[in-house]
Amino acid sequence: MATGVGRGEQPQTGRVLPAWAWIGWRWVWRSPAAAIVPLLQPFFFLYFLRLIAPESYFPLQVAGAMLFSTQNIGSWCLSDSAVFRIELRLQDIFVASPHDKLHYLFGVAFSNLIPAAPALIALGAILAIVTHVTLGGWIVLAACILTVWVLYSAIGIAVSSRLRSQREVWPVGNLIFTLLGILSPLYYPLSKLPPVWRELAQLLPATYAALLVQGTLGLDPSAPSNLAVDAGLLVLSTAIGLAVAWRLYQWRER
Repeated sequence: MATGVGRGEQPQTGRVLPAWAWIGWRWVWRSPAAAIVPLLQPFFFLYFLRLIAPESYFPLQVAGAMLFSTQNIGSWCLSDSAVFRIELRLQDIFVASPHDKLHYLFGVAFSNLIPAAPALIALGAILAIVTHVTLGGWIVLAACILTVWVLYSAIGIAVSSRLRSQREVWPVGNLIFTLLGILSPLYYPLSKLPPVWRELAQLLPATYAALLVQGTLGLDPSAPSNLAVDAGLLVLSTAIGLAVAWRLYQWRER
């Protein structure tokens, strides 16, 4: 039976971002471990690195921990978007709505940024204590964090759209983001890697984010750095990564 209400009369806008922020906050509220784990994970690395690495590297490692925590959001996005699509069928609702996949991608990424925020704030406070950071340094660090967040969240969500079972989420997510996290010089200078691994690391956007942060904050004075080149390569590699993720992402089920 016809309802007499056309599609054009339906609401075409909505408060999507606050809704996704509420999802992220409710996750933390109902399960405080969602905020505790992002805090503990980088601190485990920092604790052991503080014991075995030179003391002069500690500020570099704290800044790297902020990028590492941001990069891990991609793994959470992979897991969440797989649950939303496979179990809750939430993606089907967005496909049928006036909102496009960009709203959905950004919403999932934003909801997972909420639990990571306490870790980033705590690490930022520690960084301010252990080294002097100028206003320009904070701006560069924030820009790199946002870039890594957008890119790795897009990668996680794109990969999740190709999974057909929840059983694939854990091994695929851990394999991808563990490799990305190990190869990028987040906790150590790039010069410390063997030549072959160094070449592989230079294919990753997070590498240039780390180099840009380290160079701007003066955390690795032993390595020559061209900040303009690092910034350009970060933008280029991020654009390529986003294009690949956009191409890989499967919005409608086949």
